[in-house]
Amino acid sequence: MNRYWDDLSLGETWTSAPFAVSAEEIVAFGAAYDPQPMHTDPEAAAEGRFGGLIASGWHVAALAMRAFVGAKPFGDTPILGIGVDMLRWLKPVRPGDVLTVTREVTELKRSQSKPDRGMIRTRATVVDQTGETVMTVDVLAQMPLSPAARGLPPG
Repeated sequence: MNRYWDDLSLGETWTSAPFAVSAEEIVAFGAAYDPQPMHTDPEAAAEGRFGGLIASGWHVAALAMRAFVGAKPFGDTPILGIGVDMLRWLKPVRPGDVLTVTREVTELKRSQSKPDRGMIRTRATVVDQTGETVMTVDVLAQMPLSPAARGLPPG
C-alpha cells in the first residue's frame, strides 16, 4: 500500500528485519570505500585498537538505508533525501553481528513553497543482537502528499 506525507503521524515507527553482517561484506565494502586496515585486513585489525575487524561506519549507514528501503514503509511512494544530521557511530560492528534498524517520525512539515509535498524527519537507530545501539542518524526527506490532498482523482 502506498503511503504519503499526509498519512504519517509523529512518533510512528518502522522496524527492519534483522540482518547479519559478514566478514566478507566488511572487507569488500572497506576495500571499495574505506580502505583502512581495521576494515580490510583481519590480521592487521587484530593488532589494532579494536582487536579485530570492524565494519566501516559508512557501511553501517548504507546497510541501514538498504534495510529501510527494503522494508518499503511507504510502498512505492518516492522519497527524496534532503539531508543527514547527527550521524553517530556508537559501537563497532563486527563480523557476525546481527543488526536491526528502527526509524521514528520526529517531525512533519508541509512545504509552504510547494504545497504538493511535505518534509519528514526521522531518527534511525541501529541496534545489534544484544540490543546495544551501534548507530543513530537523523534524516530529512521530502515526500508527496496523497493524490486526494493534492486535489487529484484517486487511482
